[in-house]
Amino acid sequence: MTDAERKLWFALRDRRFACFKFRRQVPIGPFIADFVCFEARLVIEVDGGQHADSIQDQRRDRWFAANKFRVMRFWNNEVRSNLEGVMILLAEALRVEEWP
Repeated sequence: MTDAERKLWFALRDRRFACFKFRRQVPIGPFIADFVCFEARLVIEVDGGQHADSIQDQRRDRWFAANKFRVMRFWNNEVRSNLEGVMILLAEALRVEEWP
């Protein structure tokens, strides 16, 4: 895991975040998700600059969406410098009961 992934994992693990169970580095179909909450069908990806405009990431996102997963992507520097803001966005996403 990257430093940013470790920092986010510390905030998510052991049901520390709103009692949701997250798993890390989880195979889902042909892909491996950085983090996933199966209960909320939420995939979280934490990426570096090499993922900017990535065709592979777009393909992954389409596959996840087609299989009823939401994907939230955060940049490494976002997690490292603004973890509170990232957690606020995640809390908002987890409160949504219905989504396409």
